[in-house]
Amino acid sequence: MLEVMRLKKIENINECAELNNGVKIPWLGFGTYKIESGADTIVAVKEALLMGYRHIDGAAIYGNEEGVGKGIKASGVPREEIFLVSKVWNNEQGFESTLNAFKESTRKLETDYLDLYMVHWPKDLTKETWRAMEQLYREGKVKAIGVCNFKIHHLKTLLEAAEIKPVINQVEFHPYFVQTDLMNFCKENDILIEAWAPLMQGKIFEIHELKEIAKKNNKSVAQIVLRWDLQMGILTIPKSVQPHLIRENSQIFDFELSQEDMEKITSLDRGQRIGPDPDTIDF
Repeated sequence: MLEVMRLKKIENINECAELNNGVKIPWLGFGTYKIESGADTIVAVKEALLMGYRHIDGAAIYGNEEGVGKGIKASGVPREEIFLVSKVWNNEQGFESTLNAFKESTRKLETDYLDLYMVHWPKDLTKETWRAMEQLYREGKVKAIGVCNFKIHHLKTLLEAAEIKPVINQVEFHPYFVQTDLMNFCKENDILIEAWAPLMQGKIFEIHELKEIAKKNNKSVAQIVLRWDLQMGILTIPKSVQPHLIRENSQIFDFELSQEDMEKITSLDRGQRIGPDPDTIDF
């Protein structure tokens, strides 16, 4: 059973969680998945940073890292104030190829370091990939290393071989897919969970119970779900290209969900994915 937590009220967009290596990461990030490369990405990243976001989540496979880099430059926000994330894709896993993938991502992002570098999916070459990640960490080229989409058995295999444990496991997490066992395993191993698809790719807006909670709290359904993430101790990275929605998603620090609301949202869990299963996905 997963404990439904009520963390202390997180009061602003720059408030941070502490990773297991002492590095701080803003609880709320801005996701860049499926934002068109070029002007759309540049404008969205710039807007997010100007609105106060300081955590930008990206990946090589998104195909928009150059736009992310240009958006950061256009915002005028100093690089050292931004927690910048990228991920190595499946066909670039392996020791040397991961090092090369990192170089390419930092070139496109116009930076010489990343705050967090992640393995995008568990694959056969993950052990070799992780050795490269550890080397990048030891060389100071990344401040933290993590994984995405790892189930418990993937994490156990990695932890047996790793000299440095991952700081984060970024996974599908939303009201219909809470992953209780994985949450508990990560908590026991001091690995933070980060939610991708926290808004279920828009499907949350169809859920009656969430509409009721939103109305009661005078907030949008998206704000309710993102606030639930934070109070569950989950980092979250919503995405939008609409300025008013980028802003709305950030306005979740002036209220707190009751224990009753937290439990009601958590009880919606159906074990229902909207994305691929890491055990069966084939890219």
